[in-house]
Amino acid sequence: TIKFTSTKPHRIKVTGRTKHFINAFGEELIIENADQAIAKASKETEAIISNYTAAPIYISANSQGSHQWLIEFEKEPNNLDIFINILDQTLRENNADYDAKRANDMALLKPSINLLKSGSFYLWLKKNNRLGAQNKIPRLSNDRAFVEEMLRLQVEV
Repeated sequence: TIKFTSTKPHRIKVTGRTKHFINAFGEELIIENADQAIAKASKETEAIISNYTAAPIYISANSQGSHQWLIEFEKEPNNLDIFINILDQTLRENNADYDAKRANDMALLKPSINLLKSGSFYLWLKKNNRLGAQNKIPRLSNDRAFVEEMLRLQVEV
């Protein structure tokens, strides 16, 4: 996906991949929003991230919807709760649709984070014959298949 940054002269910026988004609740979260929020939360909590992915937790009879983030840290944040708050607030500031769904926890609760063991994403790439520069970790997914696979891998790491 692209964004026009200027029309005279025409200038564009690549903002993400069409497959990498979450729109389970009308929040229209794109990779650009996620990368900005991850960067700000990391900077403000002195964290260093190796890799991350996120997917929706769907509304059920027992719970409201939310986003589940799986993050492999090189250096964990000095306070995970503050990291989550900054992540959430930055997503709200940069995405009006996400903000509307988060208002009063109407459709979305605050995101949750699962800390992954070091090497988790590498193991997934290796198991799926995707090692190499052209293969990417799915950052955002509108379904839970990749997140569930990553959670199952935690036993093997």
